[in-house]
This record gives sequence, C-alpha cells and structure tokens, in this order.
Amino acid sequence: MGLARSIANQTPMAENPLKRYIFASDFDQTLTFNDSGYVLAELVGIPVSEFERKLKGMAKINLVQQGAELAYLLLHDPEFRAKVRKDHLHEVGRRVRLKADIKLLYQVLDQGIDGYIFDFYVLSAAPVEVIHAALDGIVPADHIFGTEFRYGPSGEIDTIVSATAGYGKVAMLNQLLVQTVTGPDHVIYSGDGSSDIHVMLEVNARDGLTIAVSESPRVSKIAKRTVLSTSAFAVLAPILEEIAGWERVRIRAFFESNGMLIQEWERVRTDWLTVRPAVSENSETVSAVADAR
Repeated sequence: MGLARSIANQTPMAENPLKRYIFASDFDQTLTFNDSGYVLAELVGIPVSEFERKLKGMAKINLVQQGAELAYLLLHDPEFRAKVRKDHLHEVGRRVRLKADIKLLYQVLDQGIDGYIFDFYVLSAAPVEVIHAALDGIVPADHIFGTEFRYGPSGEIDTIVSATAGYGKVAMLNQLLVQTVTGPDHVIYSGDGSSDIHVMLEVNARDGLTIAVSESPRVSKIAKRTVLSTSAFAVLAPILEEIAGWERVRIRAFFESNGMLIQEWERVRTDWLTVRPAVSENSETVSAVADAR
C-alpha cells in the first residue's frame, strides 16, 4: 500500500458516513503520453503517415464515432486485419508509456479522503487488452471498460462485441451509476479529446465534475477544470478543491503527506478567438489565442 497509507485528515467511517463518487478516466493521452493506435501501427510495421491518412479519411466522412477509429480499422481495414493479432494488443499495452503515479492515485481514491470515497474506472475506446496489459497490477480488470473483440482460432479479430467510444461512454457510465448506487451528480470524469465530449456534456448536465488533461479547445472549453501535468496524481487538485472544498494550503500538505511535492501551480484562462477584419469580405481569417491570467 506504501505512501497511500499516509493519507492526511481522513475521518473514521464510524463517525461520518462516506460520500461515494465515481471517478472515471479516459486512457489514451489521459493516463498515457501516447496513443495506443500509433504504438500498434509501429509494432506491426504500418507507417505512421499511412495510419494518420486512414484516420483523417474516416474523420472527414464521419464514418465512426470519435474515438472508435482504431476499432474500425482493426475490424475492416485489410492491412490491419492481415497483421494484427490478439497478442499484438497485449504487447502494445506493455509498450505504451504511462503517466506517473497512476497506482498511487488509485490507492488514495480507493481508500477515501476525509469522508469521501471514489470508485476508479477506466472508460476508453482503446482495445480492452491494451488497457489490461498497461494497467496490470494498478487498476483491477473489472474496473476497466474498453473496446472488446471476438477472435478467431489464430488470434485474428473476427467481430466487435462492444465499443466504449463517443456516446458509448455515456451508456457505460449510466450502468456504473446503477451498479454502484451513486447519484448522477457524484461523478468525476477526466479526458483529453474529442471522444470525451459526449460524456463530459452529460456529466456537466448532471452537475458532476469534468476535468480536461489537455489544452485541446474542443474539450477544454467544455470541461469545468483543466489540469496539465506529467503526473496522473495531479487530477486530485481540482477534486479536492471542487468536491471536498479544500484550500490550496491543505491540498499542498496532502500531496506532501503522500510523498508528492507541488513545485509549480499556475492557473490561467485561455481565450480562443477567431478574428476577421470587418473592412473586406475577402480578407483572410486571423486566428489568435490570448492567454490571460
């Protein structure tokens, strides 16, 4: 259990009943630094440029839900179908580069913080074998929901069972709410990109907390908070502020009690503007980003 045992300011369950929350996180580029699709393409010898071309083609014609592009390629693209086997997906999970401190984050949330307890789940469009291999020994397998395939005798992908992409994340979250008997406002969702938009809008509408972990304007303008860090543990800062109502001094002390030192904590507001000259209809559009603290 290690450092997670040193949780500060925790109230005994006998004195105050725990308030239960669901903490749901995306996987690719939320708990990882790179996208599992790129790792897979490299592993089976498909050039990154060719993989990107296929992705852009699907995005252009809106063929699949955002986030499900890899699942579609694995099932329908001749090159991927010929090369990818189930073992490759496990190997991708072992190769993908994880953000730091995911295990500590899971332990702290699981044990509870000052009257609050959090059920940690991963909801991702990535193949479930990739996530299982990557988070083996960190997050229990039954708390991981990804795209599931049915395989042929030699490990080739035969059919798709389910895909946790786009609105599929909302459907899975609804199932978890029923299973855990948790109120819809007791949900925290963390994600990085356009595939998280549906679920973030749903969580916001239910008065939950949404956290973006990238500066992508598509998701950062929807999420209630944005956290940029190489450590997965950093998402605790907005959780402790927004859910538990802690001040920064107390949050810093909590991090230090778990062996983590917050060296820098800057809060900025980013305004995304598209500015067009008013004098001529033929003038070129000028895009600018203004950062104001």
